[in-house]
This record gives sequence, C-alpha cells and structure tokens, in this order.
Amino acid sequence: SSLLAVQKFHIQETTVNVPQMVDTLMERAGNASWVVVFKALITTHHLMVHGNEKFIQLLASRNTLFNLANFLDKTGSHGYDMSTFIRRYSRYLNEKSFAYRQMSFDFVRVKKGAEGAMRTMSVEKLLKGMPTLQSQIDALKAILQRLLIWTRDKTEV
Repeated sequence: SSLLAVQKFHIQETTVNVPQMVDTLMERAGNASWVVVFKALITTHHLMVHGNEKFIQLLASRNTLFNLANFLDKTGSHGYDMSTFIRRYSRYLNEKSFAYRQMSFDFVRVKKGAEGAMRTMSVEKLLKGMPTLQSQIDALKAILQRLLIWTRDKTEV
C-alpha cells in the first residue's frame, strides 16, 4: 500500500515532458510486435488512471490516438492470439480518451458517492455523457469477452 502511494506520487509529480512522453508511447504502439505494443498500451492506461491529469488532457486533445484496428502480429501463435486483444484494448483507450474530451473528466478518476460528480451533474450534462460512457463500457466488455474466450480455449487444451 505504501509502495503504491510512493509510485502514485512519483507518477503525478514527475517533471517529464508530457508531449514527448505521449509521442514516444504512440511511436511504440506503432511497432509490429504485440509485446512492444502491449507495453505501450499498459503504460498509457496506467498513466491515464494514475498519472498527472496533463497526460490524459493531452491524449484527449489529439484527433487520433491508437490506430490499431488492423493490428496483426504474424510472428507466431501468440502474435495472432494477442492481436485481437491489442485491437480491443487500444479501442478501449481511444474511447476513454474520447470520453475525457467529451466530458472534461475521467469516469474512473471522478469523485464517487453521495457527493460524486455523476450525482451532482446537471441533467443535460448527464444525458450528454451516457452515450459516451456506454461506448467506453462496450469497449471494456469487448476486452473481457476476448479474455474469457482466450482463457477458456487455453484450459480446454
């Protein structure tokens, strides 16, 4: 728990050139290897959730993030298996970024509970946000469905 707090502080307080970091992650996501792309996606996701808000703001300001709808790693069976996951995971991160652009907050990071943002939001903004949230949930469901299929296939062998 204290290690996580230290990591969270380090990620939020690091004085890194955020645009350069985003560019580097986008470049890595363009690699042909699913392993390299997966690491770039995980790092991006982690920074979206736990990093400085400037990071997700910059991602949301870009017209395109991950253009991986046709990603296919042909270097072996794992490459084929993981390519579907990579495509779905990148779609989720794109949806997450788009949601931030539309709503000016991250559904995961927003305050929850009785005084939470969703409960105190105007009806108009809430109605505007529901399709955005639904798209993000649908993208997450696609990842989970792929993982369930993949784990089921692996246990039946």
